[in-house]
Amino acid sequence: MAVWGERLAGVRGVLLDISGVLFDSCEGGGVPIPGSVEAVARLKQSQLKVRFCTNESQKSRGKLVGLLQRLGFDISEGEVTSPAPAACQILKERGLRPHLLVHDDILSEFDKIDTSNPNCVLIADAGDAFSYKNMNKAFQVLMELENPVLISLGKGRYYKETLGLMLDVGAYMKALEYACGVEAEVVGKPSPEFFKNALQVLGVEAHQAQ
Repeated sequence: MAVWGERLAGVRGVLLDISGVLFDSCEGGGVPIPGSVEAVARLKQSQLKVRFCTNESQKSRGKLVGLLQRLGFDISEGEVTSPAPAACQILKERGLRPHLLVHDDILSEFDKIDTSNPNCVLIADAGDAFSYKNMNKAFQVLMELENPVLISLGKGRYYKETLGLMLDVGAYMKALEYACGVEAEVVGKPSPEFFKNALQVLGVEAHQAQ
């Protein structure tokens, strides 16, 4: 305990990943990683501020939090930093109208975003929607733009589910980058701005967080 006390000296906040750290996804929803529910409870009972950061883009924040609550976690939607709301803010600030290649379950996150006459492409972990037809449409939209903008919610190579490793959005992002000669703007981990936003909400500086 003394060692942990030394390591946490000066620490005021903790950022926790979700998928693969708190639980593993499966077709039925998810399975808690042993000890994770208890660990979150202990952190919540401590003096530390806690925020959850995720690149999850197959579920809206509401659905993700609902799943975690059913698994026994003490968590609320307001404690979660995820890429879709952050991306919506960027789209509004820059007047971008995205062609969306995302999972059906997060389309609701973009309800207030104008998607007519797209001037950018936004991709996320679309799962089975990453078909040739849909990827080719995203490619065509980018190639028709004078100044193509590609936004990706995360750039992970793969992630783990109970059935095994699953290809993530980063592979498809790289394919569009290569085909179109563009560099994607990443919203989510590992973007420094993503973590800065989470720390800002917590009200702590980077050197005060783990």
